[in-house]
Amino acid sequence: MNPLSPLGGLGRAVMTLLATFGKVAIFSLDASSHIFRPPYYPREFAVALMNIGWLSLPVVGLTAIFTGGALALQIYAGGARFNAEAVVPQIVAIGMVRELGPVLVGLMIAARVTSSIAAEIATMKVTEQIDALVTLSTHPMKYLTAPRVLAALITVPALVGIGDVIGIAGGYVVATENLGFNASTYLQNTVNFLETRDIVSSLVKGAAFGLIAALMGCYYGMSSGRGAQGVGRATKSSVESAAIMILAANFILTGVFFSI
Repeated sequence: MNPLSPLGGLGRAVMTLLATFGKVAIFSLDASSHIFRPPYYPREFAVALMNIGWLSLPVVGLTAIFTGGALALQIYAGGARFNAEAVVPQIVAIGMVRELGPVLVGLMIAARVTSSIAAEIATMKVTEQIDALVTLSTHPMKYLTAPRVLAALITVPALVGIGDVIGIAGGYVVATENLGFNASTYLQNTVNFLETRDIVSSLVKGAAFGLIAALMGCYYGMSSGRGAQGVGRATKSSVESAAIMILAANFILTGVFFSI
């Protein structure tokens, strides 16, 4: 056995990873450039707004309200060990707005929207609909990618804001109904504790996560192999990549806003 073979395998894996990063970066720059150049397709943009934004509200709302309620219970149980139960409204607010709200919404969008975009575009590639677009002098990046990326960039921050409010409301209901908190005092502590920087960081994260989710769905859809297996692999890879990149971006953005 060649003692250098494990190093060779590691080197090939690293080169493959770097090549993938390069392809994704080039695709992202190309897709972003098409957003600002005509022709535009308002109908495709409107459909993407509906699918990414409005139709994602139920899953975002349910995720946020249960998370906010569970967070209030956990913080109360932990704070009771140190006689610090009164910090529940403050920690629920900052936990939802700065971290849990954006990350959970981003992961829900990755699960729901990224997979849908990848499967749709990959199926179009398998059935040669993308080739038909090229034949009709319609650029696939403009018709398929740009509207979805722009729609995600606009709607996901709005979804994050809504999710933050619903999550805080879930914690409020649990705290006032089950934990004995005064309603007006809870709301006052929440409002007084949150800063403008917290809200801005939440919305910026939402925009970044929406961009990642849409780009990964479009990239893997466009890069899918032929046949049903190609569609399945593209869908799976798009969700995995989007989730990992969202968590990595969250860490980077948290560090950036923490240092400001």
